Amino acid sequence: MRELPHEIKLTYIIAIIVMLLFVCFIVMIVFIYNKKQLIQQQENQIKESEFQNQLLQKELERQKAIQLERERISQDMHDDLGAGISAIKLQAEFLKYKIPQESYSEDLEAIINTSEDMNLAMREILWSLDSQNDTIDNFIEYSTLYIKRFLNKTTIDLQFNSSILETETNLSVKARRNLFLVTKEAVHNVFKHSQANHLFIEFQQTETSFTINIIDDGIGLSEKIQKGNGLTNMSARMENINGTFKIIPVQKGTRLLFTYPFQY
Repeated sequence: MRELPHEIKLTYIIAIIVMLLFVCFIVMIVFIYNKKQLIQQQENQIKESEFQNQLLQKELERQKAIQLERERISQDMHDDLGAGISAIKLQAEFLKYKIPQESYSEDLEAIINTSEDMNLAMREILWSLDSQNDTIDNFIEYSTLYIKRFLNKTTIDLQFNSSILETETNLSVKARRNLFLVTKEAVHNVFKHSQANHLFIEFQQTETSFTINIIDDGIGLSEKIQKGNGLTNMSARMENINGTFKIIPVQKGTRLLFTYPFQY
């Protein structure tokens, strides 16, 4: 077999070297490109992280500002309105003592009762504004205490039951206030219209929702009550917090079910 001429061998060797250099060049270009892409991705991730941190910081500042405003409003209401209402009540009681005439006494008694109602309403607003009460546990505690006091002088037998997974679960101001108001309205309706002997209230928490069951053994809901503003207001309040209000059919009495889905 004839050996290739030296020039052709040299040409082959040079061609192979050029091809290897070209391949190495391509590999290097790809490596540099990938490295730049990786660096660019890391820079983008860092920028995104910084942007998210800025958003989080702004949200924390906003929440802090809201909290400070809530505390300021609570303090102003307690100092100004609370003191003013208490003063009106004291003055009315003093005048009632000084003016024994029955006609004036009834008017003054009405002023005293109105003052007490205003004072109670103000305490409810202060409770709803206090961020320390933004938990299911505090909601149940406050609602239970209110209902016990309200029905204390009635003949209605009152029972409570709680089935709570996590007592520190957060309830926003809006949710907590609306849930309290629908509970309050329901209990007032039982007192005024139901003629019930027993009232059972159950608070229950699942992974996705918080429910309030209010069951009485009274005469049930008349057509007039069902068309009244009370039930309409309850439904509107629950819709306002993306919740639901249902009247559950029972053999005797009334069962109201309020369901609030947690906002994740």
